[in-house]
Amino acid sequence: WKILAQASTRGIMALGVAGLIVLAGTDLSAGRILGCGAAISASLLQSVTYASRMYPQITEPLPLFIPLIISIVVCVAFSLLNGFGVAKLHMHAFIISLGTQLIAYGVLCLYIDSQAGGAQPIATLDPEYIEFVNGELFGEIPHLVIFFAIAAIVMWFVWNKTTLGKNMFAIGGNKEAAAVSGVNITKNIMGVYLVAGVLYGLAAFLEAGRIQSVNTGTGLNYDLDAISGCVIGGVSFSGGVGTIPGILIGVIILQVINYSLYYLGVNAYLQYIIKGLIIILAVAIDVRKYIAKK
Repeated sequence: WKILAQASTRGIMALGVAGLIVLAGTDLSAGRILGCGAAISASLLQSVTYASRMYPQITEPLPLFIPLIISIVVCVAFSLLNGFGVAKLHMHAFIISLGTQLIAYGVLCLYIDSQAGGAQPIATLDPEYIEFVNGELFGEIPHLVIFFAIAAIVMWFVWNKTTLGKNMFAIGGNKEAAAVSGVNITKNIMGVYLVAGVLYGLAAFLEAGRIQSVNTGTGLNYDLDAISGCVIGGVSFSGGVGTIPGILIGVIILQVINYSLYYLGVNAYLQYIIKGLIIILAVAIDVRKYIAKK
């Protein structure tokens, strides 16, 4: 359960990133967008008895859904900026998301720096919030795993049973053919980015409660973990290929590898090299399959 709980927030994020990869795109800004959402969630849910809290005017604990909705709105705004760049300005997803990554990081740093005590981690969170995120059902199943499972089920439905899901695969497989078939390319791409933003916002809200201390480093490389999980899980960078069960397996495999390397006492810097090689290998296999199909 512990491995699943650790993988849950990145897994929810990966469910969002996967849709963009199916569109033959990517999102390098997801981690920094998550950092912004996490900082907002944590700052609004600091313990009201904590003297140095960011918002001293909040004297009663806020209902949890308010920071969750604000986190989602902020993350959706960033994600739609990416979507607008891809759908309307016809920019490559790599470039627009690289720009958004820097903007989101700047916003995160400014927000954390705006505290009365200067740039310090946002910590000492409301106990009810910590329990909601880190609690366990029947004293055994972590809430995080349940949230991850619900997100996966909802996304399976979106991908397989809705028009947006079918159009997403059509655009990723062949954009021109989809356009000729009457698919509204712009509207559907924006829709996929909107869904990704909602998932980032949810992941951000849960991640802040999970780590219980948000700083400017929160979210760093999370996007790479999410992309790695998708690639290992069989989502093709060529576009138009991917399954929700595959993503779940990919994310869990990546977390198991992380845990294994940690427990084996592998040098932390060497772990980066190993993870990098795994990504290159997964993409190389995917490319070989794509060439073989052609």
